Parts: sequence; structure tokens; C-alpha cells
Amino acid sequence: MDGTTLHSIGELSARTGLSVRTIRFYADTGVVAPTCRSPAGHRLYDLDALGRLELVGTLRELGIDLATVRRVLGRELPVAEVAAAHADALDVQIRTLQLRRSVLRVAAGRGSSPEETRLMHRLTQLSGEERRRLIDAFVTDTFSASTTVAAEAAAVAMVRAATPDLPDDPSPDQVTAWVEQMELIGDEDFRARLRRTAVHQAAGRPLDIETGAGPELTEFTRRQLARAVESDLDPLGEEAGRLVDDLVRRFAQAFTRAPDAEFRDWMARRFEAAHDPRVDRYWRLVWIVNGWQVVPGLVPAYGWLVRALRERPGAQAVSPGSAPCPGRGSRRDR
Repeated sequence: MDGTTLHSIGELSARTGLSVRTIRFYADTGVVAPTCRSPAGHRLYDLDALGRLELVGTLRELGIDLATVRRVLGRELPVAEVAAAHADALDVQIRTLQLRRSVLRVAAGRGSSPEETRLMHRLTQLSGEERRRLIDAFVTDTFSASTTVAAEAAAVAMVRAATPDLPDDPSPDQVTAWVEQMELIGDEDFRARLRRTAVHQAAGRPLDIETGAGPELTEFTRRQLARAVESDLDPLGEEAGRLVDDLVRRFAQAFTRAPDAEFRDWMARRFEAAHDPRVDRYWRLVWIVNGWQVVPGLVPAYGWLVRALRERPGAQAVSPGSAPCPGRGSRRDR
């Protein structure tokens, strides 16, 4: 095909791969008009028309609508601008498809009910801006009732610094963690727990029970619990039971108390002041959603201890005859 030869629709179809019907449609709608007609009235096209048809075919394959194609051919819109806008639109579609794929994988893996699947889909469909507004509202509502102004400001800063941000292509674990987080932040009881523990942690004060037990027992307890959490030790298992029984004896001796069920409950309530299991769970979910590496030294350990003290089956009073508190004398409960 040269610059002077005119060709029929059939010849253009063979050259471009477009069907005869499609080329006729483009001619009838004025997208690519024929160069001229033969004496018999047949449409004929030159080399420039071929180039226009090939461009139309390319743009349509990329998903660009016919009205925009017509503006490109009329030089109202540069191809680069159209391509950039279409690429942005495809990015949005790709993110949506990635989220849908993740939700479907979670639903398939967990055997989710239709209601749970709809919930996961609805929550993950929120835009990044909508998710940020949701978290902002949660932080504002959670701390508005706090009366300790300085501690509250530090707590808000701490919570905002670890805002969960679901990625565009989340793993099934991230989708599951995000949905669980959304269920937590909608729970008023959880908000009260987070407000209490976050304000306490932000203030940087030791727990009363730590002050009463002294630095050696406190440090010993933290090391023991850190190892238990880092090794993923079940707080309700037998090995955890032996560890907790030993700690109960040590603390009972430090406070001159009997290591019975009442003392266990007393310990749990005091350790719970700054480390609530549900709040610790929230922070773990933040790490999962954000794809952060879990730093063992920062894993909250007192929540593990509280759960072991409260929920371990068969937890009973232990005899006070072993494991003295290192470096401590007797101290009355205060």
C-alpha cells in the first residue's frame, strides 16, 4: 500500500485486523471517513485513513470510549493526555480487582458466610481517604472523654503514629486483620479500654504493682513474659501454667499475700491497667495490616499474663514454698 493507491474496506480489513462491519461502522459514524468513493459507490481509503483506523483500533483495545477517540482524531486531545488519564483510571480498577481477589481468597479459605463476605467486601471497598477518615473519627471519639489533657495528647499522637493503612493489594491475612480491626473500633467497650491503656502508656509511669514489687522482680517478670510471647507460648497451656504459678508465688511473697485465686485476680486487675488483651490484639492487627515486622521486644507481654491469670483452665492457688523474689524483702499490699 503506497500513498496514492486507494483500497477497499475488504483490503483495509485484511491489513488492520478490523472486521468489515467495524470499518463500516466507523465510516457511518464519522470516526474514520472514506477518502472517496468509486464510480460504483464503494468506499475507498488511502494511507492516511489506514493510519487513523489503526490508531482507533489501538485506543479501543485500551478501553477508551468512542467519543474520546473522536476527539483525539480531531486533535482536540493529545494522545499522551488521554493515555495518562486512562492509565489512572486503570490503576483504580486494578486496585479494586486486587481487593476483590483478596476478599474472595479470605472467604474461600475461611468458609465465610454470605454476610461475612459482604462485610469484608464493603469494608475493603472504602477508598484510602475514606479509611483515613474512619480512623480519624475513631481516634477523636475515643479520646474526647479523657480528662488528663497532657497524657491524652501523647496517647492520641501514639495512636495516630500507628494508623492502620490497608495496602492496594492486601494479603488474605491483611484483609482478615483489617476486618477484625473495624469490628474492634466500633465497640464502645474496646474504645474505653484503649483510652485507659494508651493514656497510661503515654504517660510513661510504671504500674503500681511494678512499684510495689520492685525493679528486680519487675525486670525478671518482663524477661520471662517476653520469652513466652516471642516463642508463641499458649497462655492457657501447661508450660505457661508453670511459668505463671512461679510468678504468682514471687509476687505473693513480695506483697506478703497468699498465692490463691483472689491474689491471682488482684494481680490480673493491676497488670490489666496498662495492658489489656483486646488492646494488645489491636496493636498486633495494626502490624499485620501495615505489613510491619513484629519487633519481639515491643510485643505487649502483660496482656498475655492477664489472660493466663484469668482464663487458664484449672488455675488454682499455689503453695508459697518456693522461688523467693530476687533481692526483695516482704512488703505489705499498698
